[in-house]
Amino acid sequence: MKKQKLATTLFKRSLLVSAVVSALGSTALYAEESGAVAQDDDKSVERIMVTASKRLTGLQETPVAITVVSGQTLEQAKILDINDLQTLVPTLRVTPLQRSTNTNFAIRGFGNGVNNTGIEPSVGVFIDGVYRSRAAAQIGDLPRVQQIEVLSGPQSTLFGKNASAGVISVRTLEPSYDLEGKVEVGVGNYNQQSAKGYITNGITETLAFSLSGGFTTRDGYTDSISGLDKINDKDRWNVRGQALYEPTDDVIVRFIADYSEIDEACCTISNAISGPAAGAIQFLGGQVTDPTDPFGYTSALNIDPENTVEDGGISMQIDVEFESFAFTSITALRNNQSIWNYDIDFTSLDILRETGDIEIDTFTQEFRLISTGINKLDWMVGAFIFNEKVDSKDQLLFGNDIRNYFDVLAPGLLAPVEGLYGDAPGSYFSADTVIATQYVQDNDAYSLFANFDYHITDDFTATVGIAYTNDKKDITIQQQNNSTLGAIDIDNDLTVLGVPLSFIPQLAPAIPALKSFQFLPPLLELPNSVEENSTSDSKTTWSVRLAYELNDNINLFATAATGFKASSWNLSRDTLPFTADQEAIEAAGIAQVNQNYGGRYASPEESTVYELGLKARFEQGAFNVTVFDQTIDGFQSAIFVGTGFVLANAGKQSTQGIEFDSVYNPTDNWSLTLAGTFLDPVYDSFKGASGVDGPIDLSGEKPAGIHEQSIIAGITYNFEFDNGMYGYIRTDYLYESEVNLVENVPDSLTREVSTFNASAGLSLENGVNIQLWARNLNNDEYYLSAFPPPIQTGSYGAYPNQPSTYGASISYEF
Repeated sequence: MKKQKLATTLFKRSLLVSAVVSALGSTALYAEESGAVAQDDDKSVERIMVTASKRLTGLQETPVAITVVSGQTLEQAKILDINDLQTLVPTLRVTPLQRSTNTNFAIRGFGNGVNNTGIEPSVGVFIDGVYRSRAAAQIGDLPRVQQIEVLSGPQSTLFGKNASAGVISVRTLEPSYDLEGKVEVGVGNYNQQSAKGYITNGITETLAFSLSGGFTTRDGYTDSISGLDKINDKDRWNVRGQALYEPTDDVIVRFIADYSEIDEACCTISNAISGPAAGAIQFLGGQVTDPTDPFGYTSALNIDPENTVEDGGISMQIDVEFESFAFTSITALRNNQSIWNYDIDFTSLDILRETGDIEIDTFTQEFRLISTGINKLDWMVGAFIFNEKVDSKDQLLFGNDIRNYFDVLAPGLLAPVEGLYGDAPGSYFSADTVIATQYVQDNDAYSLFANFDYHITDDFTATVGIAYTNDKKDITIQQQNNSTLGAIDIDNDLTVLGVPLSFIPQLAPAIPALKSFQFLPPLLELPNSVEENSTSDSKTTWSVRLAYELNDNINLFATAATGFKASSWNLSRDTLPFTADQEAIEAAGIAQVNQNYGGRYASPEESTVYELGLKARFEQGAFNVTVFDQTIDGFQSAIFVGTGFVLANAGKQSTQGIEFDSVYNPTDNWSLTLAGTFLDPVYDSFKGASGVDGPIDLSGEKPAGIHEQSIIAGITYNFEFDNGMYGYIRTDYLYESEVNLVENVPDSLTREVSTFNASAGLSLENGVNIQLWARNLNNDEYYLSAFPPPIQTGSYGAYPNQPSTYGASISYEF
């Protein structure tokens, strides 16, 4: 194999370490996948190398609050995708919602990016240095992972766009010049079947390749009470190819191409609270799931949901080493397409259905220059360029039962109004009503950044980082809405002999009911003659870190840093002009019938964090702890209100807390881990938030959905036989304290987690490996989130967690 210098690799081979990670997620020793093990001869706990500062450094010496999960830990714990990662990282929470593409990531309680395509996440996800801007491009099965780094707190200085709450950085294994391969097949309950494999080898002394792929299928675990197929199944596959080219000792080129597909019926909705509308549904012969058995895993949908995702891309990383510095370029093109068809009234009646498709084309380019060698001053400068087009379409379709449903809710109301207005009988809520909306967002952004490490002494380093980010978005919104009732101005158009209904005592009480039925009036399109259809934001962010090596075992650090996330547009049917534009809109004569006002977008959010940390490494273990005070001004809050989203800026949200992780190896066989996050979150200021009964003031209140305590504990026993066989037995426990789910659902809907996972494996001398695993071993039951379903006042749906799953796999590695 061709020899390489450490500086040349720049995040590559020297990251293939064999270690006990001092974060919780790294509960077991890395298998020695290559000879590049960073070993401290005086310690039994090996040194972990990370790229949190975008240069290769030791975990214990890196002054960043970071949790590292090794590839072997992912394999042992059967972590298949980023959704499962939270069972190993207490500061991370992952919430999947209505569709597979709708997944929210939060670090230290901060995060957004729900199923509104315009709302970009506050937690940046990077795979091999390439930014993945939306959950649909993040949630597939993980490739052959080297390690995952979860960085807490604002990381905008080095990671640029949309890293105001933290970063998840996934590093995969590069090709090897030696012939290596693995084939694995697995089975599990709910008829789960999976297969995956890889092969890698050198083609010449300067060119190597790898090819990997796999699939997972599983039946759904939720039964239909309306005679349809099960839902919450799995059906996904992926393929990935890499080429590694090293024409000289100073140049490395890594090319990656990947493609994946998901075709699944997701997700289970429990009828957590039945309101008065449930009686109307049952009166019409419809079915709703049993609210007294929310974890019965049943579904009352009237159609089989469709949910497909196609994701693919190519990237090329070029590393060139010069005499005193190194150059890195990462170029990527990605395309993501998702299509869905879903019953959004969640009953067996044909009331409302939504279809949609989203296509996202993304181009990213990063350049870096990094000093090399031993210097008094280490430096790094770079630029990041981002271009993305989002084309999102959705259609809300009225069903065959919707008119009967409203006639039951308000008997004798609609037909007389149709007569008064001269509309055909049955035209209100007719089954041919379609509200079709298209949203197009063009986003151009760039960041310029610099980072300087000044080594005041051999033990004391000061780091200063600065970044300038510029982000521009252009928006187009168009809609076709043939809702007859929604186009009526009830206050002025409905009259009896020229007298408005509001002046007739016998008919005036009907007006509020009629207005409530106009839940989706015509939309004012963008661009128009009054509103701006673009935002242009810029911000300079900075970070200051002091790191002090107290001795060979203990490192201390202090951090002050800021983060930035640009404006997010409300690309949902509830996008409304700002109240400040009302007068101009009405003066220009472009106001739609029943025009409402609210907000088109949420302004930028700006984060600040102060941290004090300690990282200690001892002969039989390690302990890391960080105390922090983190705030986000203008936090972009998105609340689902049934037919769309209300997007608003919280004045200020803050969290003070402490996070720690530890590992203790009492013997060569045993490894004990304990990690936790303790938070004290609060809305310092948030007026006009969405509540159960309308806008509320949440100032001084604790935000919903943020656990104040999260604890993860693990035990791993490694064993070896005289005949060369070796194996492990491990169990992990996750606890999250009780918390209200969402601000606009009743306080009775809460979430508390107490889950055990377990696995065991045996490796034979001939390369055969056998593994058993179980997730949610104790069948813990809790809600992921909740929401008010459309046009069912008083009812609330919730997403139950996945029940116990278990399985076995066998693999052959060479």
